Amino acid sequence: MNIIEVKNLVKKYDDFVAVNDISFEVKQGEIFGLLGPNGAGKTTTLEIIETLREKTSGVVLVDGYDVSTNANDVKQRIGVQLQSAGYYPNLNLKELINVFAGLYNIKVSAQEVLATVGLEDKAKSKFKALSGGQKQRFSIATTLINKPKIVFLDEPTTGLDPQARRNLWDLILNIRSEGTTVVMTTHYMDEAEELCDRIAIIDAGKIMRIDTPDNLIDSLLATGFEKNKKVKPANLEDVFINLTGKELREL
Repeated sequence: MNIIEVKNLVKKYDDFVAVNDISFEVKQGEIFGLLGPNGAGKTTTLEIIETLREKTSGVVLVDGYDVSTNANDVKQRIGVQLQSAGYYPNLNLKELINVFAGLYNIKVSAQEVLATVGLEDKAKSKFKALSGGQKQRFSIATTLINKPKIVFLDEPTTGLDPQARRNLWDLILNIRSEGTTVVMTTHYMDEAEELCDRIAIIDAGKIMRIDTPDNLIDSLLATGFEKNKKVKPANLEDVFINLTGKELREL
């Protein structure tokens, strides 16, 4: 079952075409990656799906609701990761969770929400006092407050150390295991290969390919492609995790 359907989506800024007649679907319960270089149109596409930006033409349905005519229904079904600037600096994490719950007009246990991302012991801390990994986990916690059907994550592990990055991978997989659909962007190809059920590669406003990571790799290999450097079954990040452990070292 498709929970997101994008049909012939176009977004223009005067003469510049940011999104050029793209179509794709996201299946319920999958982790879907939208990958592309800077300026490819992926962020614009996600902002249209999230009802944060108007489209020029095309149809976008989220859980059966049109983003243009049923924006409020769409907003009730999604969780969107905010950037750091979206948090009030003088409130602690528990207070911030309650503020966001108030925006959704619902009541939640802030402690339980924080526990879902391993931050229950930071309830009285200010956002600015958190480590990079803790900030990213808190930003994901805010997307879960309204128990959304779909969570949108924009480069969730950028700037994190290997331990924090691997722990965030576990968190994203756990969110999916609870039945929530995850749509994410990332510039880390190993991350997309590890997490995503399917990937759409977008460039210059157009989708180049959509498939599973394995199928995309196998298709490239079928052309006779070979790496100049022999690929080993482990990488340097695996060595780092093996030597230092996977537990978080946040202060």
